Amino acid sequence: MARKKLIAANWKMYKIPDQTLEFFRDFLPLVADHDRDEIVVCPPYIDLCAAVDAVKGSNVAIGAQNLHWEKEGAYTGEVCPTMLLAVGCTHVIIGHSERRQYFGETDDMVNFKLKAALEAGLTPIVCVGEVLEEREAGLTEDVLRRQCLRAFHAVSAKKAGKLVVAYEPVWAIGTGKTATPQLAVESHSLIRGEAAKTFGQQFAYNLRILYGGSVKPENAKALMAEEEIDGALVGGASLDPKSFAAIVKY
Repeated sequence: MARKKLIAANWKMYKIPDQTLEFFRDFLPLVADHDRDEIVVCPPYIDLCAAVDAVKGSNVAIGAQNLHWEKEGAYTGEVCPTMLLAVGCTHVIIGHSERRQYFGETDDMVNFKLKAALEAGLTPIVCVGEVLEEREAGLTEDVLRRQCLRAFHAVSAKKAGKLVVAYEPVWAIGTGKTATPQLAVESHSLIRGEAAKTFGQQFAYNLRILYGGSVKPENAKALMAEEEIDGALVGGASLDPKSFAAIVKY
């Protein structure tokens, strides 16, 4: 049975609640009959309540862009899994390259967050990917292996059932450059192989691996046509309802 594709929007640090409501007012009618793929939108924390209210009764789910692994505590500025569940989130992005690059997130922190998300029943979208210098140095495979190994550490196949992975070649994020479908397929195959080593062949076969990195309406169809690509994590192009709907409907 084919894996159901997941098309996720990562709004990053854009939009306030009023703009969130405007987005869904325009977006939801465009995808109202779309059931081929799972659709998730991940807005900033301050927009989560507005987003959850806006999508009630629709085919769109809401996720967060990050979480802390502790259940509660003196962690100023952080949000824990139960808080995300309380406002109606079902998904969460973990280990996005910008979190790693600007906020010092390590592979071990990604592992802690993954375990916390799974324990809470959230669907984690774990991001992995190489920077330009690593690709040019021929280190892509080493980087992806290390990131997967550390992210999956001490996670059982039984608990990892909801896991989703997103391959993000960092050199393609926000640059307008996109990995060719063939380059993406090579990396997705490697990630699936690492998942097989940790969780078993059947789990790896069912694992959804998304592509993220300058996904646009113009290239979505070619990327999604590849059997190894199980959806997309969309940045800038997800901020416009028509643009994101075009990607969803590729």
